Amino acid sequence: MTPVLTITLNPAVDLDTSTAEVRPGPKLRCSTPRLDPGGGGLNVSRAMAELGGESLALVAAGGGMGVVLAKLLASTGLPVRIIEAPGETRQSVAVIEDETGKQFRFIFPGPQWSENDIAKAESEIAEVIPEGGLVVLSGSHPPGFPDDFPARLVAMCSKFRARLILDTSGAALRALQAGRIAGLEVLRLDHEEAEELAARALPTARDSADFAQSLVRGGVARVVVLARGADGSILAMDRDRWLSHAADVPVRSKTGAGDSFVAGFTLALSQGAALPDCLQRGMAAASAAVMTEATRLCERADAERLLADCPVERI
Repeated sequence: MTPVLTITLNPAVDLDTSTAEVRPGPKLRCSTPRLDPGGGGLNVSRAMAELGGESLALVAAGGGMGVVLAKLLASTGLPVRIIEAPGETRQSVAVIEDETGKQFRFIFPGPQWSENDIAKAESEIAEVIPEGGLVVLSGSHPPGFPDDFPARLVAMCSKFRARLILDTSGAALRALQAGRIAGLEVLRLDHEEAEELAARALPTARDSADFAQSLVRGGVARVVVLARGADGSILAMDRDRWLSHAADVPVRSKTGAGDSFVAGFTLALSQGAALPDCLQRGMAAASAAVMTEATRLCERADAERLLADCPVERI
């Protein structure tokens, strides 16, 4: 099995709670909160563990909230490498409104990084990049990180014959638009991010496949995956394109679906599965995730059961 490293530069302590109604003015009495370690790469590692895989999670943490995060991580049993962040680890808050089932999410920015902080982090990342392995960079960049950090990480990975899987937004999208990121193994975008990058609407699965394939042919990545929500996900290579349908399941929360997809996809890839199978297993994990509450991720039994409900077809 190919070793996997996940990188979370801007983790969070996720706080989930609920209240009868969300409205301005009065104090809103909430239920007992649940705390979880959060951030894209961490969620991928947690979901991979749930699905029966293993990865090393590299996490940047600092301050008192960083101590809380470290304790939460210790309770998961995940293999973790913590590097020092230059400030307080952020929090995120998700509140369910009981009357409507709506979820309100409040996301904070995280600490500011300097060039010296970044250089130190790059040095520590280089120490744990697995030879011939897969590296997953998932989640937002913290303030101060360069837009083209994924390109710098591609260069680092190449020294170890490792391949980079990128699932991010914001700053990295701007670098993609400017043509400053190339050589990825896999790029994953959700539908809104894809339309932002394309600067046009992508109303059909074929539109998404055409755009994904244009990114591949432009050298951005060997494989591009575009998520289309309930319609499923597109995977494109230079010559081939596939669509995996999402399972028809009750949706309790869409939070964590993308990270669960990356976990299922990466685990399958690390096991040597063909790309259509990786796509299907990612889609089954994402479908399982939307069945769980708040920021909970996929559950293995659901992901395995839903595999047949996420068929793959050429497009």
